[in-house]
Amino acid sequence: MMKKPTRAAAAKAASQKPEAISQASNRATRAAERRDAIVEAAMEEFIARGFAATRLDDIAKRAGVAKGTIYLHFKDKESMFEELVRIVIVPVVARLTALPPPTGSVRDLIEMFAGNFIKEVIGTKRGDLVRLIMAEGPRFPAVADFYYREVVSRGMAGMRALIELGIARGEIREKDLARYPQILVAPAMIAVIWQSLFARHAPLDAQDMLRVHLDLIFGERRTT
Repeated sequence: MMKKPTRAAAAKAASQKPEAISQASNRATRAAERRDAIVEAAMEEFIARGFAATRLDDIAKRAGVAKGTIYLHFKDKESMFEELVRIVIVPVVARLTALPPPTGSVRDLIEMFAGNFIKEVIGTKRGDLVRLIMAEGPRFPAVADFYYREVVSRGMAGMRALIELGIARGEIREKDLARYPQILVAPAMIAVIWQSLFARHAPLDAQDMLRVHLDLIFGERRTT
C-alpha cells in the first residue's frame, strides 16, 4: 500500500509547479521570438533576392539562427512564404470582408478601403511582396495558387459584394461591373507596378488616380 506524501513533500511539489510553468512559458516565448525573426528575415531575403534565388541558409543567417531551427517551424521555403503572406498581406484584404454595412454611400466605403490599401501597400514591403508574386508566380504555380486562394479570391468577393450593393442602391449604373470586380481594384494594381518600374521617371499620385477612377464608375462628386 502506497504511503501518502508528507506535507513537506507536497509543499515542495507544489512550489515546483509554478517554476515549471514559468520555464515552459519562457521556452514558448523564445520559440515565438525565433519564429518571428525567421519570418522577418525571410521577408527581407525574398524581397532582396526573389523567391527562386532565396536560400534557407541565407534566411537562417539573417535571422541569427541555425538552419535546423527553421525546420522546427516550417517544412520548406514554400510554407515559409505562405506564412509570410498570411501575416503581412491577408489581414489587409480581410478588412474588406469585415467592413460594416455602409451608413453612407457605397463609394465612401470603397474609397476608404482602397485609400487605406494604397497607404499600406504602395511603397511598402507589402507592395514588394505583391510585385514578387506577379514576377515569379508563373514559374511557381503553387505559390500563385495559394496567393489566389488567400488574397485575390477574398478581395474579389468583397469588391463584388460592394458593387452589387451599389447597383441595388442605384449608385452604379453599369450592372456588368459586378462581373468584373477586377476593374474596381485596377488602380491599386497599376500603382503597385508603377511604383517599382516608373516612379523615378513619373511619380504617380495613386490617391488622385483612385478618385478619377471612382468618378468614372460612380459619377463625379457634386460640390456645393
